[in-house]
Amino acid sequence: MLLLTNSNKMFFLFILFFSTLISISANSWLGCWIGLEINLLSFIPLISSPYNLLNSEASLKYFITQSIASINFLFSILLSLFFMKNFLFNNFFSIIINSSLLMKMGSVPFHFWFPNVMEGLSWFNCFILMTWQKITPMILLSYYFNLNFLYLIMIFNVLIGAIGSFNQTSLRKLMAFSSINNLGWMISSIIISENLWMIYFIFYSIFTFIMCFLFYIINIFFMNQLFFFNMNFLIKISIMINFLSLGGLPPFLGFFPKWIVINYLLNNNFFIISFIFIMSSLILLFIYIRIIYSSLLFFSIKLKWFKIYIKNNFLILIYFFNFISLLGMIISTFFF
Repeated sequence: MLLLTNSNKMFFLFILFFSTLISISANSWLGCWIGLEINLLSFIPLISSPYNLLNSEASLKYFITQSIASINFLFSILLSLFFMKNFLFNNFFSIIINSSLLMKMGSVPFHFWFPNVMEGLSWFNCFILMTWQKITPMILLSYYFNLNFLYLIMIFNVLIGAIGSFNQTSLRKLMAFSSINNLGWMISSIIISENLWMIYFIFYSIFTFIMCFLFYIINIFFMNQLFFFNMNFLIKISIMINFLSLGGLPPFLGFFPKWIVINYLLNNNFFIISFIFIMSSLILLFIYIRIIYSSLLFFSIKLKWFKIYIKNNFLILIYFFNFISLLGMIISTFFF
């Protein structure tokens, strides 16, 4: 992790964390907006790295989309204050505010920047963009949402996250579409309760972290590198387990938060939405299993002198997480 040795990057990382805390603890909409702006301006220096060709394009795209979303957010706040002094006016303002927040977190229908920006980032920045950068808009969304609008957004998120994953050669884009898919689940969980969202988000962050970390260790960005790679078999198994967890296959721990969300949706008679959610998870699992199947079972070129020994102290931790991921659902049945 080259990033952690650089004091400038550490400084911006701390500002990134604190800006989120500013936003979610602000007692006015203007304070939330200020937190969002600080967050944006601290993430841009983190993106820039001399080792990546696409990073300037990625940072520019990120900056433009986020500033448009911020302008919309500020505009809608000022407009609603100007017009009626409270937020109980009509659907129009709630839809504008929700749209700007959805644009912030890269949700459908404002998701087009998200895979493109991900393509230009390192794995560590991808992890931040997929997890930490979602916290502020999500919390702000939970303060003031338009329910009917969000139902539509949820359905489109899971569908486009599943369909967009087809024919992707880049692992970063695959992770981006997986993130869009999980965003649909997260929005549904934050509508239900913030505690449920916290559970879902923590599980999702753990799996995303493990995936990004494994890809970072073996320095892989594209799918064909998974096939022609004489890597540690345990790492291949770890990638397989985490792909299945991310898709939400029942014996793995990734199914657990989805299970709770489905349970709440069914209790509140959202049968069609839960059906769409489950079907989209099936599509994602099909895509993941296709990748895993190819990478595990195709014969790759084995060269005797091409052996890679990966020495990393974190790997033991990752294997431990994988062990939990395998047995997590079995252990969780003792609690409930």
